[in-house]
Amino acid sequence: MKVLVTGSRGKVGRALCPRLQAAGYDVRATDLAVPNWDRAAPGEPEDYWQADLTDAGSADAVVRGCDVVVHTAAIPQPTHNPPHVVFGNNLLSTFNVLEAAITSGVRRLVNFSSETVPGFIFAQRPFKPEYLPIDEEHPIRPQDAYATAKWFGELLCDRAVERSDVRCTSIRPCWVQDEGSYERNLGPIVRDPSVTVGNYCSYVDVYDLCDAVVLAVETDLPGHEVFYIASPDTIGGHPLVETVLREYDGEGIEFRELPREDASAISTAKAERLLGWKPTRSWRDYLDDDGRART
Repeated sequence: MKVLVTGSRGKVGRALCPRLQAAGYDVRATDLAVPNWDRAAPGEPEDYWQADLTDAGSADAVVRGCDVVVHTAAIPQPTHNPPHVVFGNNLLSTFNVLEAAITSGVRRLVNFSSETVPGFIFAQRPFKPEYLPIDEEHPIRPQDAYATAKWFGELLCDRAVERSDVRCTSIRPCWVQDEGSYERNLGPIVRDPSVTVGNYCSYVDVYDLCDAVVLAVETDLPGHEVFYIASPDTIGGHPLVETVLREYDGEGIEFRELPREDASAISTAKAERLLGWKPTRSWRDYLDDDGRART
């Protein structure tokens, strides 16, 4: 089975391509970066295409001949590009990839959405989630260009499965970490819970995320399903309720039943139930209790 990975040079794509290859898939990769004209390095697909997916013809060409598409390509935050660039790039590329998938008879699209879709993480007029841990049923009220484009991408998938034979799985990954980012991104929070992030100390290991993608590629679920993917614990193991109330002015947020004191602010129960996904990695595998990299 041939699987296309868009955004293959990004943090997720770099880990995902070898994971899919290890699972036995023939991987085609695409990104904006120039090709490597030498022999591919171990873990890098030989079948690499340089393509701008905001161009419909390029999207159609790179999708053609693939059985499954995993669409990770995007500007990953709304904070370093003008809003119209973030919105236009992310939504148009998703639209073009989805249209190409329908035209080419792709069996399944795994669409990378975002934990930001409910809107509170990058809200321009701040508001709080209605409850924690947040799940796929939480109301959606995005204000920023990034979260809005990601939500619209989910809506495109909703309609695509009604008008074609493609099946869609949208993944809302939490703040993705790999070996190179754990100490820099999470270390300060491990040491001091007053160093806040907008998702209430939630994260996901990139390799656990890749495991979820493989399951999404292999699932036979009908229609379009949306899944949060997050690690089961908070950054630093800080108690969720206590930390949110003390450090995030969490008064007014409903706290639902937690599986553990340091449970993530994001519930992955749906992914565990319908995909059979189980995270196996933690920040503790990479950092000590002072947030320093383990040697």
